[in-house]
Amino acid sequence: PEGEPCEHGAFSPKIRPTSPPTSVSSTLDGDINLDYGGRYPRGQPIVGGINGVLGDAVGDTVFGDGNIFGGRGENGKPVGRFERWRRWWGGGGGVDDKNGNATKIMSTTRWLAKTHGTKSKRRMYLVYYFPFLQWVTQYRWAFFKGDLIAALTMASFYIPMSLSYASNLGHIPPINGLYSFVFNPFVYALFGSCPQMVVGPEAAGSLLLGSVVKSSIDGGHSGDEDDAMHARIAGVVTGMAGAVIFIAGVTRLGFLDSVLSRPFLRGFISAIGFVILVDQLIPEMGLVHLAKHVGGVSHGSSLDKIIFLVENVKNAHGLTCAVAFGSFAVIMVCRELKRRLQPRIPSVAYVPDRFIVVVLSAVLTWHLSWDKQGLEILGDVKSSTGSPFPFRFPFIPSHMHHVREAMSTSFLIALLGFFESSVAAKSLSGGESKHGEGLQGMSLSANRELVALGVANVVGGCFMALPAFGGYGRSKVNASTGGKTPMSSILLSVITILCILFLLPYFYYLPKSVLSSMISVVAYSLIEEAPPDILFFLRLRAWPELFLMTLIFLATVFYSLPLGIALGIGLSLLSVIRHATKPRIQILGRVPGTAPPQFENAELYPERVESVEGCLIVKIPEPLTFANTGELKTRLRRLELYGTTAVHPALPRVRDPSHNSNVIFDVHGVTGLDGSGTQVLREIVDGYVERGVRVFFCRCPREESAVWRLFEGSGVVARVGGKRHFVRSVEEALRMTELERLSGEDFS
Repeated sequence: PEGEPCEHGAFSPKIRPTSPPTSVSSTLDGDINLDYGGRYPRGQPIVGGINGVLGDAVGDTVFGDGNIFGGRGENGKPVGRFERWRRWWGGGGGVDDKNGNATKIMSTTRWLAKTHGTKSKRRMYLVYYFPFLQWVTQYRWAFFKGDLIAALTMASFYIPMSLSYASNLGHIPPINGLYSFVFNPFVYALFGSCPQMVVGPEAAGSLLLGSVVKSSIDGGHSGDEDDAMHARIAGVVTGMAGAVIFIAGVTRLGFLDSVLSRPFLRGFISAIGFVILVDQLIPEMGLVHLAKHVGGVSHGSSLDKIIFLVENVKNAHGLTCAVAFGSFAVIMVCRELKRRLQPRIPSVAYVPDRFIVVVLSAVLTWHLSWDKQGLEILGDVKSSTGSPFPFRFPFIPSHMHHVREAMSTSFLIALLGFFESSVAAKSLSGGESKHGEGLQGMSLSANRELVALGVANVVGGCFMALPAFGGYGRSKVNASTGGKTPMSSILLSVITILCILFLLPYFYYLPKSVLSSMISVVAYSLIEEAPPDILFFLRLRAWPELFLMTLIFLATVFYSLPLGIALGIGLSLLSVIRHATKPRIQILGRVPGTAPPQFENAELYPERVESVEGCLIVKIPEPLTFANTGELKTRLRRLELYGTTAVHPALPRVRDPSHNSNVIFDVHGVTGLDGSGTQVLREIVDGYVERGVRVFFCRCPREESAVWRLFEGSGVVARVGGKRHFVRSVEEALRMTELERLSGEDFS
């Protein structure tokens, strides 16, 4: 009987239960009630200003919910004008009831929290935006052993790497590379939403920072040996990258990692790997001093450096070459052995091969006095100011000329860093951990990641550190060696602090060529990722992607990093804009022999469909906004003239005008509509009606929807002949065209 539940299986419609929902345990604040969920049911919610711009968290937490249209509140007292506006900005709209009192409207989040028994709504938001408060309550000593082992393993690998990145790529004091492992992992552990991700400096970001330092030297703002100024420039670049990414997070721009195309990223990252390899060959061959005396080589393109290396290979320092290339070979062999043995012997991941190379090379240099034989060593590792942790706020007026120089580079560092971090985070957050094996309820959020990375880099910029983001390889090492919680990042910061305070003198005899060889290994890993992508695109014959990848690679390698950046970002943005502004309207044809009639894209399957005499059936499969309605009239005109959009407009008309007597728009895909799109649609409808063409819309959104309200408010509904021209299906619209043709009705 009607109103009773159906018993035909799991996918049968069921009546919502009226009994109290089931209570389950929550890690947030005790018991909450589980039910079907859903949107706030009181009519069509009107989203308030704060909630609409900054989301429910700000609107609900700061302003709360309430009435906006006056009347009386829940205590029976009149609601004043100030109170009405406070509640409007806080939670959004309402409707008068029959007694003239305002009904209460709140955000869907707040309503669901209230309905299902969440006790502290402000704490709910606080825990969400400060994940430390969530994971620290779940932390157990059983996690500590794995976190400590993971932190020690990462320190043995990446502390020497950070020295290399700072001195060889960033052209700043080596100790500033260590600061990236002091502050950034600790701050990310407080704000980040991916428990196993570890942030730190990367080769690409360090190289880009080094390009700003070189530009400052070339512009006369600093000297080659002015370490203090170079460190301040690093602080400005890192701080600006952090500020950019923090603002993007606050304004909820987490989709930005999709702006850069895969070919651009692959071409640019491969080019960076090649540039790094060529750059490191100069110190690996002991030609640094000679390069400084040859004009334009130290700060020139990779092509200039290759020519220099070929011409001066006879001047290479033998001991330096032996140490550098020997270290490179040892690390590469260990890397390959680990890759092959790890599936059978997982514990091989704990072997700190790079740390062993660093220790052995330093001991041999000290014992055999290689530094007196011409081998360059790291020397004293200390801060440019003398303090172990110097603080200098990056955004001060005296740094403004550096800000102008670094703006575009900082933006790219932020974008590339967030892209790599998002790849690492998504690979590590494949779902909930098994109960008892890790943290529960930690949900990944792109916007929270932006905020966490932004705060970490702003703090790092205050201490003149390298830019630091989440690295896929580093995070995988953390996960594979036992790290389960952000405590491994905090322990890594503590270990690095101890290293700065007590172990820096032991790096004195570390050969610079060994640091260069370690960076060359990283550069090789950046390049070796390109061939699979190239082969994939070749199999698909995706020539535009291959052309873009090649163009960016060549521009970066043979001219400069800024040109590669400008080309890559420009072409990627043009591609996004072109994709967003292109209307995807389709002309539909009827599939013969189907009952009820079915309609398919006539351009994709011309042999399977037949045209309907006197009717142009157009499907709009996407929301209409200012971006994609600019070309809508042109595309519709081509359908009227040729029956397809895939022709050159120079072709004379081939479609009989009588087949355009009725235009039927299938707008099932128009789930969104803005003012500009509505205006263009009204102009299109006006043009058809004035020419005596009947216009029908089928599969429209419900009358309660925002799209329908725009249709009605703009006059489109009245202009086409009222609601009778808005029908449920294309088949029904075709019947209406026939009825109106026979009755001779005209709505022009």
